Amino acid sequence: MSLASHLEELQRKHGDIERELDEAMLHPSVDDLEIANLKRRKLALKDEIEKLRTLPTTH
Repeated sequence: MSLASHLEELQRKHGDIERELDEAMLHPSVDDLEIANLKRRKLALKDEIEKLRTLPTTH
């Protein structure tokens, strides 16, 4: 998998989690622990995306 396609996949997953988080926050029945878990997963993906973006290119 190329770096560009890996970044695209991570960004897609980040967007999916963001939508899931937005939906969960609209429903008061969703457990706060579940919301915290979604936020943690979203942040981890964001960190990985940023780390990959800052890798030096070797051309």
